[in-house]
Amino acid sequence: MPDDRPACRCVICHDYGDRDEADRMDLWTVEQVREHGWSVVMVPADEEGPGFAYTIGLWHTHKVPELAMFGLDIRVMQVLLNTLGRRAAAGAVLESDQEHRDVVEELPVVLKESDLRWYREFFGNAIAFYRRPPFPVLQLVWPDAEGRFPWQPGIDEHYRQSQPQLWLKPAQHPEGVRATLANG
Repeated sequence: MPDDRPACRCVICHDYGDRDEADRMDLWTVEQVREHGWSVVMVPADEEGPGFAYTIGLWHTHKVPELAMFGLDIRVMQVLLNTLGRRAAAGAVLESDQEHRDVVEELPVVLKESDLRWYREFFGNAIAFYRRPPFPVLQLVWPDAEGRFPWQPGIDEHYRQSQPQLWLKPAQHPEGVRATLANG
């Protein structure tokens, strides 16, 4: 069966002539990807929005989508992304709209394909590593305590704001800080 996925364009696969200029973060990411297969970038919450975490290297090493998660403690998200990353590395197929029930205790998470228009806002280190899209990113979306997801009725606004809906185009995203940044 032919592999119709785009070739990896990362800094490990291609010498872009600027490896001597790479900053410490880039070098750390490359070392992590070489040693473990991927790295997790953790971005703490700030006045602009909730904390988030995402992988770099799953696409390079295993040809599976990178993973992103928002709104929980960054260390918790790191553990959850690594859990699902290990499954993907072991051969599990990860696709948009899949539900996984055994990642966050008994609560389900749903994978959603991120729209490319969000990449610059959230995945700058991945862009630096891969140099340019396409590299797919799936967002792990978690439910509220009642089991409702951001697209379902009855969701508290605070909860909805904790997870941007990256599967939507920025212009379609509900009002919120991150949508304002992406559209601005």
